[in-house]
Amino acid sequence: MSQPLHRSPLHERHAALGAKFAAFGGWDMPLEYAGGGVLREHAAVREAAGVFDVSHLGKARVTGAGAADFVNSCLTNDLGRIGPGRAQYTLCCDEATGGTIDDIIAYLYADDHVFLIPNAANTAEVVRRLQAAAPPSVTVTNEHEGYAVLAVQGPRSTEAVAALGLPTDHGYMSFATVDDLVVCRTGYTGEHGYELVVPAGRAVEVWDRLFAGTPDLRPCGLGARDTLRTEMGYALHGQDLTPEITPVQGRVGWAVGWDKPAFWGRQALLAEKAAGPRRTLRGLEALDRGIPRAHMRVLAGDDEVGEVTSGTFSPTRKLGIGLALVDTAAGLADGAEVEVDVRGRRSRMRVVKPPFVKPQVR
Repeated sequence: MSQPLHRSPLHERHAALGAKFAAFGGWDMPLEYAGGGVLREHAAVREAAGVFDVSHLGKARVTGAGAADFVNSCLTNDLGRIGPGRAQYTLCCDEATGGTIDDIIAYLYADDHVFLIPNAANTAEVVRRLQAAAPPSVTVTNEHEGYAVLAVQGPRSTEAVAALGLPTDHGYMSFATVDDLVVCRTGYTGEHGYELVVPAGRAVEVWDRLFAGTPDLRPCGLGARDTLRTEMGYALHGQDLTPEITPVQGRVGWAVGWDKPAFWGRQALLAEKAAGPRRTLRGLEALDRGIPRAHMRVLAGDDEVGEVTSGTFSPTRKLGIGLALVDTAAGLADGAEVEVDVRGRRSRMRVVKPPFVKPQVR
């Protein structure tokens, strides 16, 4: 029998707002809200501010003597590049293949304290791997349901967070703590924003205060989150990064500390980088009315040269956009024209380098 879906501490608030729910990573999460919908919620984030409940995201804590060094020896990015109070995008890779088990945000508190935010469906596996490798001095705990995460995103996000009396002047990819609440200058939309990591028992209080302090703040669901992240070319694990897609293929090699002496998958990834990947993640934008969707075939003439991993209609650009794994041997430069098989009809697309809209994260 399938396991029942987990619910956010804010589930009743979403239901009262007329949310349409969908299963995501084992959680029952709002897809869009009555009176809003994906297009209005997307526009709110690009033009003003929206708030997402992303409490389905995982939470894990690594503590004890040498905790940061231990995490650094496992995950790809180099924690030595940042200091306490900073966050870092990193990856958990398979030791043998270099495939991407998950992508993660790591919060560095101190040499003996790292907080991790993996993806919902992968949290248990990331924790299992870390626990199996941890030395006796290091403890890895799964705190998945102990916290809610609220992402406040958009040009007016500072106003919304400041109305709670929380700090807002710290730099991108840094965080501040106020009692038991964490304010991090991160997000998944390409806009200026914050992610609030809140004890589950305080989630309703913080949600209510956010909307009381900023009356035109719009609640946003995972539908708009997907269109926003796709416009930025941000990878989604399970589609653009998977255990079969390495960071080299997914073009996130910038999140690999290549000079580090150890991390999971190091030898496989170094070999792939040296040889060149057989396929790479590329951007596609439609030249007609076609909208690319995951698993659609990418064609160059009569040859199948790739597969769409993520695709959507861009509310900002008013055209179809997507990400696709494309065979390197096809030799397609940015600007090259290809076709995507959109339900039996060939749609013209151009190969481009994401993002599809200008980032405003800083």
